[in-house]
Amino acid sequence: MSVFIGNSDAKADVKGRIFIPAHYRRALQEGENNRLVMRKDPYSNSLMLYPETVWTQKLATLQNGLDEWNPKHQIVLMQFASEAEWLDIDSQGRVLIPKKHLQLIGAGNEVQFVGMLDTFSLWAKGNFEKAKLTPEEFTNQLQQIMSKPKE
Repeated sequence: MSVFIGNSDAKADVKGRIFIPAHYRRALQEGENNRLVMRKDPYSNSLMLYPETVWTQKLATLQNGLDEWNPKHQIVLMQFASEAEWLDIDSQGRVLIPKKHLQLIGAGNEVQFVGMLDTFSLWAKGNFEKAKLTPEEFTNQLQQIMSKPKE
């Protein structure tokens, strides 16, 4: 499994092409992923980038939790899938992010990649820093999560 950690600044060219950070490209190559799936994150002002294999797993998890005869579940599935787009990684390690998506997250040409273990996200430069918890909040949240008994 590919693991994406850390964060890196990048710039989009005039066409919206962005170099994927080298350490993310290496992780993608190890996992034999040459395509990504991109969708707006429902919780933050960022774009989520899923390696193809991870996207397939996420969709399976979502579908397994849905009742195909429940109309609300079906609209959730449709919205989740319809708001996603395939991104091909070119031979130079770049992806083309449509300008409408960069505008959606408030990004000009300066962006930041943020690792999230099996996925990574793309933020307008500076917005991730604003969204982060304070050190005290982070410590408290981490402690609460890590101290929960395993089921």
